[in-house]
Amino acid sequence: MILGVPPEMLTWIAARATGLASYFALCLAVLSGIALRTSLLDVLATNRALRALHDFMSLIWLPLGAAHVVALLLDKTARIGIDDLFVPFQTEYGQLAIGLGTISLDLVVLIGLTSLLRDRMNLKVWRWIHRLSYPMFVVTFLHAVWSGTDFAAPIVSSISWAIAGGIALLGVSRIVFGRLPD
Repeated sequence: MILGVPPEMLTWIAARATGLASYFALCLAVLSGIALRTSLLDVLATNRALRALHDFMSLIWLPLGAAHVVALLLDKTARIGIDDLFVPFQTEYGQLAIGLGTISLDLVVLIGLTSLLRDRMNLKVWRWIHRLSYPMFVVTFLHAVWSGTDFAAPIVSSISWAIAGGIALLGVSRIVFGRLPD
């Protein structure tokens, strides 16, 4: 027993904790990113604190997401293999939820890597790839809702739904009022 927890449960707890932490980091990255470029909130476009939050959250998911994946690979309950990280919907345990996690991981990595290479890319190509943040958020949200037991906790559920609502509201305002130019 480690801190009253059986050793076989440590990886499961680590997977849950790092999964929630990386999920909330991605939520804040998407929320702050869309707020920065929505013309209705043009006053925020030059807000350095919001820009710093977006940049930091966009990077912090990497170690948190990596820790989540490693914990899942080590966890005996999840039964996730290396191939499940690349090929969605093949695991027997939580096939839909875990498959969505695989798609989410692939999209987050693509968006993150191209953001690091933004200065070397065509801006239009980068922008189209970066727009995958919207479907990535939806897939990540569904993965989080369907794969974990933590959404039964009112605090986790209420924060998640509030962030999802904020992203939806800003997304609609972006469609209606437009995007700020770069």
